[in-house]
Amino acid sequence: MGKLTTHILDTAHGKPATGVAVRLFSIGSERVLLKSDTTNSDGRLDTPLLEGDTMAKGTFEIEFDIGEYFRKLKVPMDDPAFVDEVVLRFGIANVDQHYHVPLVATPWSYSTYRGS
Repeated sequence: MGKLTTHILDTAHGKPATGVAVRLFSIGSERVLLKSDTTNSDGRLDTPLLEGDTMAKGTFEIEFDIGEYFRKLKVPMDDPAFVDEVVLRFGIANVDQHYHVPLVATPWSYSTYRGS
């Protein structure tokens, strides 16, 4: 079976983003919270968002509280913040593959890609 993982990099400071709240939702007829966690000192979660029996085909969203992370670092930001809660919607088509969905962020921009 495959798995779903994530990683957050703070490119404004050149380091992993520690202590960021992350939530995973399945998207279907309802939006259902599947997991909530916080990034460790390497900007990763200690366990995959999905793996084993929980790895499923479908549409998902990961929410990253990156604005709160930058506020804790005392980064000067507008109110409301330009980048605050980042929501990434993506699909899992093959449950036997590893889906890695990283977030690369600053207080003013973000990007993602399917990593390995």
